[in-house]
Amino acid sequence: MKPVPGAALLFDIDGTLADTDPLHLEAFNRTFAPYGHVFDKARFSRELQGLANVAIAARFVPHLSAADGMAVLDGKEAMFRELARTAIHAVPGLFALLDLADAAGLPMAAVTNAPRANADLILDGLGIRHRFKTVVIGADLPHGKPHPLPYLEGLRLLGARADVSVAFEDSRTGIASATAAGIATIGIRTSLAHEDLVAAGAVMSAAGYDESDLLEFIRGRVEVSTAPLEDAR
Repeated sequence: MKPVPGAALLFDIDGTLADTDPLHLEAFNRTFAPYGHVFDKARFSRELQGLANVAIAARFVPHLSAADGMAVLDGKEAMFRELARTAIHAVPGLFALLDLADAAGLPMAAVTNAPRANADLILDGLGIRHRFKTVVIGADLPHGKPHPLPYLEGLRLLGARADVSVAFEDSRTGIASATAAGIATIGIRTSLAHEDLVAAGAVMSAAGYDESDLLEFIRGRVEVSTAPLEDAR
């Protein structure tokens, strides 16, 4: 059985396709130490995770011009990419879910606030770029996450409907974006706890894509046939 017309899966990239948050944390600490900022995991998830770099620069280096602030963040992203080149690992169960979606003809998009170079590094590093019909970069739009526009654009480019699609996110800002676009969102527990993800608006959470509750939810939402989902467990 094929998915209902308009069904789709939409994925954040950082922390959702790959568990990259520890690498971002290290890069942020190296970058912001000269400015007097030190981040532990809790502060990272509360004040940095999922935010666009323009917002991070405005908050943490407000004394710099907009251009100089973005130069600081560009340096952070270059440092992240250097750290990530040999340390990218997929979230458990990702490849099986992508196989399932491809076999069912269920289109997929990647929707991110990350710079394009970071998105390219992760998608190519995991070897999954070809899985996605489109990649939406928040910085290319008038509004990034937590605004709903990135996910609305993802739906538009896929020709998909929010009411029969599922999004996957690991951050509060990402969940806010996807849910504001009307998409049921599953929180991936790479950094935040179940309680935090649900409080942000996720319908449920999972540690990986191979969890039975996650697969059952996808089946109920997009009407994928039961047999392939059973095989993917």
